[in-house]
This record gives sequence, C-alpha cells and structure tokens, in this order.
Amino acid sequence: MFQAGKAATIAKEMVRYNLSVLGLRETRWTQSGEVKLSSGQSVIYSGHEEDGANHTEGVAIMMTKETRKALIAWEPISSRLITASFRTNNRRVQTHIIQCYAPTNDAVHDVKARLYDSLNHRLGRVGARDFIILMSDFNAKIGGRNEGYEEVMGKHGM
Repeated sequence: MFQAGKAATIAKEMVRYNLSVLGLRETRWTQSGEVKLSSGQSVIYSGHEEDGANHTEGVAIMMTKETRKALIAWEPISSRLITASFRTNNRRVQTHIIQCYAPTNDAVHDVKARLYDSLNHRLGRVGARDFIILMSDFNAKIGGRNEGYEEVMGKHGM
C-alpha cells in the first residue's frame, strides 16, 4: 500500500466483494495511526516506529463506516501485529481481530519468538465468551515433506 492509489484500489475491491473488514499485510507504512479514505473506509495501521525506518513489513485493518462505529479499541503492537476490538449485538461479547504478518522460517529465531510470544499474550487476554478472528500470513512453507507437521500440513504442494 506504499504506492500512491493502492489504498483506493483495495477499498474498491473491498466494496466489490462486500467485505466489512479486511486484514492487510506488507502495507509498508511507517509509524501507526488511523486514516479515513475518501471512499469512506477507515484504515488502522501499525508499522516500524523508528524515525527513518525502511518501508517494509506493516499490518493494517481496513473497515467500512459501519464497522468503524463498532470499534471499541485498537492496539498497534509492532510492524507485524495489530489488534482491534469490536462491539457485537450482545453487550457481553466482543469480537477481537488480530492481524499478523509472520517472518519466514529463515528469519532470526529471536524475531520469530518475539512475534509468537506477543501473539500468545494477546490471545490469552481475550475473554472466554468473546470471538477471535486471527487473520494472518504465517509465511507457511509447502511441499511434499511434512515429517513432524502432519497435523497441520498435508503432502500436497509444489
């Protein structure tokens, strides 16, 4: 979404598919904040916080006007993790959306461990009655070898 016009293009596709919420990754935006698009959608985003940071990584949640009205709170955690909480029709139940962009297996172990620790911490904070929607690019690998991963990975792939 770093290129001019990309957010507007994504917003049009969101309307075309009649989506209320859309999780985004590799936005390449720095800092964190909220932007209201001319088309009416809102985008909450989280990127690198350092001044002069590269335009890499980044996560965001794009939502319609109606969904934005139900937003209770959101938290930009890192350039790879953002959370948002929404009201539902039931006053005692909330919906929590977590948008995650995991590093590849080739990344440094500490980077992966920090992300998954932070993700587990956020999941642990959700109430027992609440709904969780985890939207993510876990950068999974595919292929014919699944030894040790049989429960989560098939043998079908390139």
